[in-house]
Amino acid sequence: MNAVRPVDGIAFEAEADVLIIGAGAAGLVAALAAKEAGAEVVIVERDAVPSGSTALSAGLIPAAGTRFQRQADIEDSPALFARDILEKAHHEPDAAMVGHLAERIGPVLEWLADHHGLPFDVITNFSYPGHSARRMHGLPKRTGSELIDRLREAVEAQEIPILTGFRATTLFRRQDGAIAGIAGTRPDGSEERIGCKALVLACNGYGGNRALVARHIPKMTEALWFGHSGNEGDAVLWGEQIGAELVDMSGHQGHGSVAQPHGILISWATIMEGGFQVNALGERFSDESHGYSEQAANVLRQPAGKAWTIFDARIAGIARQFEDFQNAEAQGAIVSATSIEDLAMKTGLPEAALAATAAEVAALKRGEGQDRFGRDFSNVPPLAAPFHAARVTGALFHTQGGLRVDDAAHVLDKDGRAFPNLHACGGAAVGVSGAQASGYLSGNGLLTAVALGEIAGRAAASSSA
Repeated sequence: MNAVRPVDGIAFEAEADVLIIGAGAAGLVAALAAKEAGAEVVIVERDAVPSGSTALSAGLIPAAGTRFQRQADIEDSPALFARDILEKAHHEPDAAMVGHLAERIGPVLEWLADHHGLPFDVITNFSYPGHSARRMHGLPKRTGSELIDRLREAVEAQEIPILTGFRATTLFRRQDGAIAGIAGTRPDGSEERIGCKALVLACNGYGGNRALVARHIPKMTEALWFGHSGNEGDAVLWGEQIGAELVDMSGHQGHGSVAQPHGILISWATIMEGGFQVNALGERFSDESHGYSEQAANVLRQPAGKAWTIFDARIAGIARQFEDFQNAEAQGAIVSATSIEDLAMKTGLPEAALAATAAEVAALKRGEGQDRFGRDFSNVPPLAAPFHAARVTGALFHTQGGLRVDDAAHVLDKDGRAFPNLHACGGAAVGVSGAQASGYLSGNGLLTAVALGEIAGRAAASSSA
């Protein structure tokens, strides 16, 4: 598994100009771009139906300066977006790449809308942590499954074959370092080999490989894995064998709000609109507004690795635009109560402690005193009955470290030289979040999936010409 071998004596059963491993958002966007650039494209996907980490996300893509923002009277720019990314990531990522992606993502979303019928609009009723403007673009249901389905439909409309049930195992290299093709296994155990003129690695990161997580992100080894089970680090393992440079391998996106035991993502709007989190003692334990990624580790440090997210009916109304939240309500993950005392009884939280915490937050919202954790509660309304709560845990969503690429998504070796026809995008490539969970700005994962996917597809088509 995950071998790299010389191509000598290997015969391929099929050929493609551009071969893409992975049918998540990155791979599907890369396929659309490569096909438009004139290449014959084939996608291989290990699952029976394309899904990947994209399908598990909220499907929201940050972009700046789009016509969708202008229609909503939102002022924004790629330069401001790039600044926000770098500030959240402590200026660790490559600034040139950050600027490149911030410039590219807006035109890519408009291209997907105009050429492939994806009806994007902007979330206008709450802001995500670290973003200076409201720039999260989504489809009507606000789910990743909707995004992946619409991209798959667009690929199928372009008659691009997706070979599902194909587990890529081996890369074949020529003496000059170029990739000649791949081998993979089918569900019946048979092997199939496909040759290519260019290869795109769109097979995400390594969050589903516990050994790699223990090596690179030891504090998240025991965290709930909320990503796709197929994210086993294929790109990383192949990259190590060919001498590619791996960057920011400890970087990752966590999430501090996955409903337990239901396993449903609870929108961070519950926090950003004025909610807060308490542990089993009924006490707050952090500045929740810093971001949901770093909050995962904060939650996991609490008794039993659990917390309660406390909010109200107004905030629930905002969160209901997300299908995940509707599902959480339908499955009983959201507790409702007429008072804080009633909420304490229904959640099993200590009544006196929860009441004291709620009173403290209310005072901070009135401008009385400063939060000991440093959170700014100004400009958010006080909570009002009826109150709601969701029992949550911290989870690992996906990794942000990966293969270093250039601005054409070519994979680079440790000396900065590009491999001739090998490209990477999405979670297979290093993200723009740096080496820490706190560096993850909301939407960074789909930013590199969609923007770098488009770049990789067009560049791969050029490599195959």
